[in-house]
Amino acid sequence: MDLGLQGKKAIIVGGARGIGFAVAEILAREGCDVALSARGEDSVKDAVAALSRYGTKVIGKAVNAKKPEDYKAWLAWAIEELDGVDVMIPLTSAGSGIGSEKYWYNAFETDVMGPVRAVEAVMPRMTEQKSGAIVLIATTSAMEAMGGPQAYNAMKASLITYGKQLALAHGKDGIRVNIVSPGPIEFEGGNWDMIKGTMEKFYTSQLRQQPSGRLGRPEEVAKAIVFLASEAASWCNGSHLVVDGGFTNRTHF
Repeated sequence: MDLGLQGKKAIIVGGARGIGFAVAEILAREGCDVALSARGEDSVKDAVAALSRYGTKVIGKAVNAKKPEDYKAWLAWAIEELDGVDVMIPLTSAGSGIGSEKYWYNAFETDVMGPVRAVEAVMPRMTEQKSGAIVLIATTSAMEAMGGPQAYNAMKASLITYGKQLALAHGKDGIRVNIVSPGPIEFEGGNWDMIKGTMEKFYTSQLRQQPSGRLGRPEEVAKAIVFLASEAASWCNGSHLVVDGGFTNRTHF
């Protein structure tokens, strides 16, 4: 199937590891020029070097999405260096935590305002060209009561509503906005890799919830994200796709 991504310009915020890197790799392989970010300069350099083998333009710089002015400058730089933007996928996340107010502030600045500022940065260009695709990343923890009262779950839940509102408001401009909610995803150095080593009983309990008996892999979510960002999903707008291998117990009617 032709995804219609050849020659497109894509920005992936948080594209140096895990799901973000898997998304960037598929986009580069499909012929997209890519701009990516991470908090660490070394991880950005490694990601850019790894993706350069696909022959498209791949650029990146480190930025902390919690620093608004630096982050906005990075977004402007990415759009200018790519000479446009067709796809925006912000994957910033502060992770979880229970108890202190600091988790709420961190989650709001990173999980909510990170995507909001990314959307605001690309919307003028996408509106002008009458085309564009934005994919927001929520989580299955936003849809079921998981892991206690956490800021992460609540803030990610807000993206589901925000994404739908954006889709309704900007469909007339040729801009599609969709949301993907991944279940537990395991990769080396990721959160679930850490949980496996430090909270073995909890990790095992989550495995029991998975019909397939394993956690997901980054590329399994990335393929769904890239599909929604592609021309192949031209009639998907305001959709919320759960990619969890059957982990959650929700039924859609």
